[in-house]
Amino acid sequence: MTITARSTCPAASPTALASAVRAAVVGGGSPSGVAARVATALARHLPAPAQLLTGPQLAGDPAGYQTHRVHVEPDGSFSIAVMVWRPGQVTPIHDHVSWCVTGVLQGIEYEEIFGLGPGGSTLTELVRRENAPGTVAGFAPPGDIHRVRNSGDGIAVSMHVYGADLARLGSSIRRVYDLPVQR
Repeated sequence: MTITARSTCPAASPTALASAVRAAVVGGGSPSGVAARVATALARHLPAPAQLLTGPQLAGDPAGYQTHRVHVEPDGSFSIAVMVWRPGQVTPIHDHVSWCVTGVLQGIEYEEIFGLGPGGSTLTELVRRENAPGTVAGFAPPGDIHRVRNSGDGIAVSMHVYGADLARLGSSIRRVYDLPVQR
């Protein structure tokens, strides 16, 4: 399931964002329902990159995209991370341990969404989209197999809210898919 919204609010504080996400998560319900509420909260409270990371962090790392945890809820119900992508950096095709909501803060993120082919031995590309600054999207397993890349010329920065304790798990990735892709 994917929810897409366009943030129209000015930059908000990280504290206001964490409070809004907390209120959305506390409501409970299905993972897709929680993701939809968190997407609405993120769209209303999308902060500027400089409110979250230092200049050196925002420069990225030539070795690969970087993930910076900026908040882990004390009860482990959600985590907020910011990812910094230099041009050409890409994730493997993967899925997640929980629902996920993303918001693009800077640059353009290109996302490909996949489905498992017959017998689970291939992937089928279902959707390609270009996520501009202010774009907020969310999903919940199953149906969350995707790959994200920065195909632009500049740094891309995105915020990711996961329904999991990343301090404990270390990563939101459940599985990496190394399967042939049918287009």
